[in-house]
Amino acid sequence: MAAKQQKFDALSEDYERYRPRYPDELLGKIAALVSHRRRPYVVDAGAGTGIALEGLVPLLGEDCRYAAVDVSSGMVARGRSKFPEVTWSVGEAEPFMEGASGVDLIVAAQSFQWMDRPRFLRAARECLNPGGVVAILQNNRDFSASAFLDAYEGLLEELSPGYSRHYRSFDFAAELREVFAPGGGAVEVATADWSRSMAAEDFIGMAKSSTQVQRGLAAHGEVFLDRLMALVDSHARDGAVALPYHSELFTARTPT
Repeated sequence: MAAKQQKFDALSEDYERYRPRYPDELLGKIAALVSHRRRPYVVDAGAGTGIALEGLVPLLGEDCRYAAVDVSSGMVARGRSKFPEVTWSVGEAEPFMEGASGVDLIVAAQSFQWMDRPRFLRAARECLNPGGVVAILQNNRDFSASAFLDAYEGLLEELSPGYSRHYRSFDFAAELREVFAPGGGAVEVATADWSRSMAAEDFIGMAKSSTQVQRGLAAHGEVFLDRLMALVDSHARDGAVALPYHSELFTARTPT
């Protein structure tokens, strides 16, 4: 866990500042799944700085018990400063969930691909109350809709060791069904397409908050940074770049 913690500790400030938030449409779907419950227990697994909580807490309200866990003490410190009412823990999500019980909603936003997913899902199934929900939420850069993002992914594939633009191309729905369907659980998928504009310098900052870019910088130093800045400059219009996203929500609900 130490290597993971150090990797994300160093990125916590830029992560909090630049990372995209999640579309209201998908956050609303998550909240609706537990809105009928009295004082639900909500766990944000792999919470980072609490970006998912920024959208969920206003929807779910204060009459909830919130817990959040992340491997990075730096991420947790920032999250705790934003949400002191949440019980924060430093650690891996899998053992945290294995020790939990009576949970109504588990959210893994932008973190599921890093986990031991079968272990995490088995633990989620065991700790959820009847009718409880696990929600996997992620923002994906839509490189198929943007010449700029297509070129950015190509730069990462060229200079970031081991990177592929398809690194998150897992069949999460199938993984959820494998664990939840035999017991009568229901799995659903929802998507949202949206875009945002970022100042060119902010995009550079966001890029540097990613582990993929950090690997590129470690391998190629200023060569990578120069290539990145030239790419951004060539696609910026009035000092900004347009970023389309394809966001996905995968949910599994235990039988009532």
